[in-house]
Amino acid sequence: MNQVEPRSAEAAERLRLRYPRSRVPRPVAVLLIGALALVGLGWLVWAGYVYATPQVDAQVATYVVRGDRSIAVTLTVERRDPSIAATCRVVAQAVDFQTVGEVEVAVPAGTDKLTSVDIDIVTLRRATTAVAKECTSG
Repeated sequence: MNQVEPRSAEAAERLRLRYPRSRVPRPVAVLLIGALALVGLGWLVWAGYVYATPQVDAQVATYVVRGDRSIAVTLTVERRDPSIAATCRVVAQAVDFQTVGEVEVAVPAGTDKLTSVDIDIVTLRRATTAVAKECTSG
């Protein structure tokens, strides 16, 4: 049978030396971890907001296929600061999603946050759609 030794002062001292108390009191550690978590959460919310609302965004409002070699596109560009010029890349795609035409559209600085730009894209073969791929400011 296993007998459990009574706990002696010597055994208690060995345990105390082997497992010393933390240098930081528990309430202070909890407060530090909580503050760090709040800072991290604040940064996450800030980063999500900043990157969810880009400086410039565009989308194709309408397009009309004019034939086997041309497509007319109306591009709607939205800028947070309309006084900054923007450049957007518009791609015409064929029925198999291959790029058949591409153009970079310069949107000059203005006073309206929402701007429409009409463009014609010359294509290699018949296009079936047009897509705004990317926009940059400046």
